[in-house]
Amino acid sequence: MTMNEKTAIKTNLNGIVNVNKPLGITSHDVVYRLRKILNIKKIGHTGTLDPDASGVLPMCVGRATKTADMLTASDKQYIAEVTMGTATDTLDASGTVTDTADVNVTEADIKKVLSEFIGDIKQIPPMYSAIKIDGKRLYTLARDGVEVEREPRDVHIEKIELIKYMSSDNKFVIKVDCSKGTYIRTLCDDVGRKLGCFAHMSALERTRSGRFGIEDAYTLDEIGEMAEKGDFSFLTPIDKVFEEFPKLIISNRKARIMCNGTRISTQGSDEGITYRVYDEAGNFLTISRAEGGVLVILKTFYQSIENGGADK
Repeated sequence: MTMNEKTAIKTNLNGIVNVNKPLGITSHDVVYRLRKILNIKKIGHTGTLDPDASGVLPMCVGRATKTADMLTASDKQYIAEVTMGTATDTLDASGTVTDTADVNVTEADIKKVLSEFIGDIKQIPPMYSAIKIDGKRLYTLARDGVEVEREPRDVHIEKIELIKYMSSDNKFVIKVDCSKGTYIRTLCDDVGRKLGCFAHMSALERTRSGRFGIEDAYTLDEIGEMAEKGDFSFLTPIDKVFEEFPKLIISNRKARIMCNGTRISTQGSDEGITYRVYDEAGNFLTISRAEGGVLVILKTFYQSIENGGADK
């Protein structure tokens, strides 16, 4: 494949890349490296992973950046290692130890305490987080030695499974299915306090973010090698992330009207239902909801208003 052919392909890239983020780099580092690999600036991630965490990090490329807010809102799954006996100021292994205690717990004790966190719970965000208060990031205040009051946040823990208990090392491993906005570091700290021995998160891997799982994730090296060969099969088409919505095909005439900003009638659709809307050629146009006799556009993905179409 010639350089011109590669450039032509890369300028039309749109989709989601399920990246397996390695330890030691930030989510922004992943964005930077993907921009170099794919030769495209329009790339964004769907929620950060700390440098000390690895795993699933869906990256939106091209027009797929419009889906970032929807992907960020999806549920997550993590595997975390918890070390008992010490608490840290960052709630993970990178911080300074703030409290210590003897560990005298059984596997049954751990399972019982974990079960108490299943369901709707409240979490106080850690000081070392990217949340802004009065325009300042919490981690910036924390690094300056300033601690401020944080309002508890509602999160949902769908499931917690104890995978492994290493009693001789005072460690255990859990798998957590949870809602967006859940801080696993905070969960580990809270569990340790309920156990009466303090604890911190000593390792973390995100194994699922919405529909994207670790088993289907690509390393940055794999993505680079595939892109060099002109193989962009690592890109998930934009419409695939909306498969929970039924498909609605409209005429090319209606597609042109819609793509010029005019609402079209909901003929052939049911009131209150959200659809993936396509033209007759199968081009993905919008996510729209049938409302009041017309299709109300929620997200647009068409390539241009003139041709009323979109790359798939």
